[in-house]
Amino acid sequence: MAISRRIPADHGLNARMFMTGLFMVILYAAFIGILFAILKSIVIIVVIAGGLLFCQYWFSDKIALFGMKGHVVTPEQEPELHAVVDRLCALADMKKPRVAVSEMDMPNAFATGRSPKNAVVCATRGIMRRLSEPELEAVLAHELSHVAHRDVAVMTIASFLGMLAGLLMRMMMFAGLFGGFGGRGGRGNQGAGQIVLVEMAVLLVSAIVYAISYMLTMALSRYRELAADRSGAILIGRPSLLASALVKVTGEMARIPTRDLRSAEHFNAFYFTPALAQGTSLSSLFSTHPPLQKRLDQLAKLEAEMAGPAA
Repeated sequence: MAISRRIPADHGLNARMFMTGLFMVILYAAFIGILFAILKSIVIIVVIAGGLLFCQYWFSDKIALFGMKGHVVTPEQEPELHAVVDRLCALADMKKPRVAVSEMDMPNAFATGRSPKNAVVCATRGIMRRLSEPELEAVLAHELSHVAHRDVAVMTIASFLGMLAGLLMRMMMFAGLFGGFGGRGGRGNQGAGQIVLVEMAVLLVSAIVYAISYMLTMALSRYRELAADRSGAILIGRPSLLASALVKVTGEMARIPTRDLRSAEHFNAFYFTPALAQGTSLSSLFSTHPPLQKRLDQLAKLEAEMAGPAA
């Protein structure tokens, strides 16, 4: 059932979300199978995987808001922001999500939540201060498109496997710093050697799974941003406004202190525009968003199509 009657389904996005989910299920099954063969303990695997999946699925919105210094606000607290969201939801004919504000000065916005019913649309103080109301409306139309397309929930679940693999990598490296799990009380050098081999195997498998899951989610993330740009621009009827907001936010990002950008990079897949610090980092090598020029070209083409043939 459609979440919005005015934000059309994107069949290309739906197909990519399905394929990403399918590959993730296959990868997840293989990962659990390999871990069981190495660790020989289904209890440990179920506790780690089940606990993380439960927490990420049910508390994803709270985790994201906490990490990005956001909090849900009422219409009395932020009347102008709520008014913009109200107009867009009426225009899109969709249920209004919760509205939040992040106290970060970095100009950005994001949507999160495990389902459209539990969705949250959040704007930072930085973007509210720097954009005009029509530009902010264009950005929030982009974020509401994510909610309507249900890609927020898919990204949340798809990123789970990478989180699990990353956690196991840290556990293995932490164990290595303190002599491994076998340490004292082992059965001599042979037993200690076997434990080291187990730790190295888990570390290697986790690294491979993390890399594959990361590439899958990044490929989906780049397409979903283009889909939200298109749907958001169609909703407001002014692609040029979204293009203006993109240029302004991207330019302002260069003024943000590097330490703030680095601390925000972990949430780039959810942001309107990525927070990229100077220098080489994982986020700059594997961007969660398509290049700015590609987004602007799509919006310019859409603006021309909506304007119709010249008289």
